[in-house]
Amino acid sequence: MIHTIAIANYRSLRDLVLPLGQLNVVTGANASGKSNLYKALRLLAETAQGGVVNALAREGGLESTFWAGPENISRRMQLGQVPVQGSPRQKAYRLRLGFAGDDFSYAISLGLPKPSDSAFALDPEIKRESIWVGGHFRPATQLVERENGVIKIRTERHWEVIAQHTRSFDSLFGEIADPVKTPEIVSLRDSIRQWRFYDHFRTDLDAPARQPQLGTRTPVLHHDGHDLAAALQTIREIGDHQALDQAIEDAFPGAKLNIVIRDDGRFAIELNQHGLLRALSGLELSDGTLRYLLWVAALLTPRPPALMVLNEPETSLHPDLLPALARLIIRASSVTQVWVVSHASRLIAALEEAENCHSIALIKELGQTLIAGQEMFDQPSWRWPDAGK
Repeated sequence: MIHTIAIANYRSLRDLVLPLGQLNVVTGANASGKSNLYKALRLLAETAQGGVVNALAREGGLESTFWAGPENISRRMQLGQVPVQGSPRQKAYRLRLGFAGDDFSYAISLGLPKPSDSAFALDPEIKRESIWVGGHFRPATQLVERENGVIKIRTERHWEVIAQHTRSFDSLFGEIADPVKTPEIVSLRDSIRQWRFYDHFRTDLDAPARQPQLGTRTPVLHHDGHDLAAALQTIREIGDHQALDQAIEDAFPGAKLNIVIRDDGRFAIELNQHGLLRALSGLELSDGTLRYLLWVAALLTPRPPALMVLNEPETSLHPDLLPALARLIIRASSVTQVWVVSHASRLIAALEEAENCHSIALIKELGQTLIAGQEMFDQPSWRWPDAGK
């Protein structure tokens, strides 16, 4: 389980350290930083997929994503006694992302390259990466260190250089993959790759989830939901089919879900609803009904990930469906760590009834995202490996 997420200098997240639980509910007003937090998590996940630099480039590059306020916010600025203004930078531009987990912790620092004539002179570079044991970084607990192009691992007696020319846009997870010599790198990479993100499913008339699709065993619903019918059938055959039936009954009393398997191998969804004389096809379902079925397939996965992140799952759902959705999310949190970003007060209230729910309310002050009610000594202990640089 991840105990702490830390982000520095990413958009409104100037210096944010969040404690996490098994079920985390992130709330806040519009523009408080919820979307930035979600995007930062996606960036962190991209480190294990080899795409963190490309992902930053798609957001406009480091200059666009870097914290736009002053390097330091003084107490007098906070009190409104002096205007908010910048000063000459004392430290290099560094966008930092990190987390602390049960077994290993990880941090990455990205910055701008040295001036050059290259056409890619504005591409972000990975300046430093670290893997250590325990939640709080100390030099004695560090197992792997990457500084610019050099990667070192700790052996019993000394540090050993295992790579000297790592490309600035490649994470150590993509460069080192020896399960015998560097098991911590492989273990952490595989764990991060299991993180699962679900944002906005398509439910328009042409949405793939409405159409019959070629079906194969699908223990994990794709993030766009196109394989919905196959995912639901997989739950019925190798997952918790009773939980599937209960989830349908919970939301639509008297309804029955059918997966129609055609002669050409394509799977299609149908829903028999109480009072109707025939089943409704995927093309006939309302946006809310289809979206609920997508959440059922995602949350009842027979292959639960290490972390599942749901961004505004209430979208297009009638408020009466939110308690049923909350029960699905709470059930999923018993087997995987769940992160929910939500605006819906009814969903939030239902989730907060769970004993393992950890609520995180975001606010914004002077342009930076903060956790409501978090004082200096409330935040988890966290130290960046390249602090002071």
